[in-house]
Amino acid sequence: MFRSFFVYLSQASWARNLISKSHIAKQASSRFVAGEELEQALNVVKMLNQKGFNATLDHLGEHTSNTEKAKRATDDILAIIDTIENSGLKSNISIKLTQIGLAIDKNLCEKNIFSILNRAKEAGNFVRIDMEDSPWVDSTLDLYWKMRNEYNFHNVGVVIQAYLYRSETDIRSIVSKGGKVRLCKGAYKEPASIAFPKKKDVDENFDKIAKIIIDAEAQNTIGEIGLDGKIPPICAVGTHDPDRIDFAVKHAESAGLSKKALEFQMLYGIRRDLQDKCLTEGYPVRIYVPYGTEWYPYFTRRLAERPANLWFFLTNLFRN
Repeated sequence: MFRSFFVYLSQASWARNLISKSHIAKQASSRFVAGEELEQALNVVKMLNQKGFNATLDHLGEHTSNTEKAKRATDDILAIIDTIENSGLKSNISIKLTQIGLAIDKNLCEKNIFSILNRAKEAGNFVRIDMEDSPWVDSTLDLYWKMRNEYNFHNVGVVIQAYLYRSETDIRSIVSKGGKVRLCKGAYKEPASIAFPKKKDVDENFDKIAKIIIDAEAQNTIGEIGLDGKIPPICAVGTHDPDRIDFAVKHAESAGLSKKALEFQMLYGIRRDLQDKCLTEGYPVRIYVPYGTEWYPYFTRRLAERPANLWFFLTNLFRN
């Protein structure tokens, strides 16, 4: 009920209009969002790099409503790639396909993602396609496969969400062809007809899928993380759950997987203790660094994930 309410708020236009204009909400969101401007986000990435973390930059935005906005979002992403290359930061990028036109026209989105991947390839960088809610899963995977198979882009990865029943099948298909995966639990409200409704079942499926990815990398010796921090290994475990991390670590050890071939990915501002712990133990840790004016949906989904995040927000609210 708690989580469903905040997922609803993330999609409600009335709530967005009310909360996104609040100075207090903006101040509270700064724990999870690196700022509204690219320069602010770059300063965060620089700080993380100095501590030993790699990063993924994400210019927030989704469900772009017209061609002009999709083109503008694409141009912004191209500029991020150029800036990373010129600055020498250890960072790649993450994108949502509805931000660059998928909700408008699939051909438009294909053209835009081609431009992004081509620029990233020239810069020796990597692009992670975020997974959105269930109506977009098939079209997202279709474009992912098209970029790999028809255009021969291998600097692209995708996110798979463990709460969907279909995810094991999707994962097996991707890793069998050497694809790079970020595994997460899932942040959207989905019906029980397509997603596990209970946390216990999601956790079990997460571990099951993590095992599949780790085994695939161990068997195929696909490679470790690049020295420049941009190109991740095949297996990226995206979680702040200590039990999920422990499972991945123990299975990787039993499979004989090098620590540098297992990357943990976590969100900026969440469970910094776990981020430090994984880094200290010798695993590459990549911090997802979001920024931009379209911070509201991302912020409310973070509140939905953990009561502690909501408590942080309310503490700031009443403090002010």
